Amino acid sequence: MLKNVKVLGLVIFILLFAMCNQKSKNDSNNETILKGTIEIAVDETVKPIVDDQVAVFEGTYYDAKVNTKAKSEAEVINDLLNVKTKVAITARDLTQAEKDKFIKLKINPRVTPFAIDAIAFISNKSNKDTLIALKTVVDFMKGIPNPGIKGLVFDNPNSSTVRYMKDLAKVKDIPADGVFSFKTNDEVIKFVSENDGMIGVVGVNWLSQPVPEMQDLVHNINVLSVKGVKDNNYYSPTQNDIAEGKYPLARELYIINCQGYTGLGMGFASFIAGDIGQRIVLKSGLMPVKTPGRKLQIRNQITNDKENN
Repeated sequence: MLKNVKVLGLVIFILLFAMCNQKSKNDSNNETILKGTIEIAVDETVKPIVDDQVAVFEGTYYDAKVNTKAKSEAEVINDLLNVKTKVAITARDLTQAEKDKFIKLKINPRVTPFAIDAIAFISNKSNKDTLIALKTVVDFMKGIPNPGIKGLVFDNPNSSTVRYMKDLAKVKDIPADGVFSFKTNDEVIKFVSENDGMIGVVGVNWLSQPVPEMQDLVHNINVLSVKGVKDNNYYSPTQNDIAEGKYPLARELYIINCQGYTGLGMGFASFIAGDIGQRIVLKSGLMPVKTPGRKLQIRNQITNDKENN
């Protein structure tokens, strides 16, 4: 009797396993590069441009649904490494150590650059000085005080902006005094707009595409021009200065696809790296990695409207 129960239990287990495995296969079979549902982890500092891409992508391909979750850079990378998400958008490429972890998991990440973003320094509108030397900020990150800076304000202690500035300053930890952090770029903009002497560190996309409720606050801040560590000139985080490689705080944006099969992640990556996606980047105020082509209409005859009138 006991033997029969064990056999029956084993049969039920095998059937349940087969059903789950079949469900997983059906899910991937139902998903194509232009159909299905996918969840993407997004670096919060670049969320506006991603929202634009998703809106146009879903409006073009009605059977595709892209759900985004904005998180700090550290959380986005951890979700990828722990297979909590299979597609992510970040402000940096994977490190070799991270790529090695994926190799152990038998996953080959597809990394596609699609835009050049920038980190911007902002100050209160009452601050008449709209210039800042990058060295001043780097020294402040090292704990060296400066009379022109009451404090540095970041979006999140685990964000890509904090990581970027720590790398520049070559410090492991941010100073305990004079450095503040919130949760989002909007909170940084709001705080700086209300507090004189603070220098905010935000993704420039939040300034070029503010949500309606943030537009008045953006008008109450200055976007500072920055002098590089090895430069005597000041440059702004504009498309022109970014395109010419003059602005010292530019950075590439990437979509990282770890699906491991031909799914919606590949379709979305191809879309944002393609002509339409690159036009969206250009319109957003960021710099596309590929300049979208222009179609010219050639006419064999030129009509002189003045003469015809």
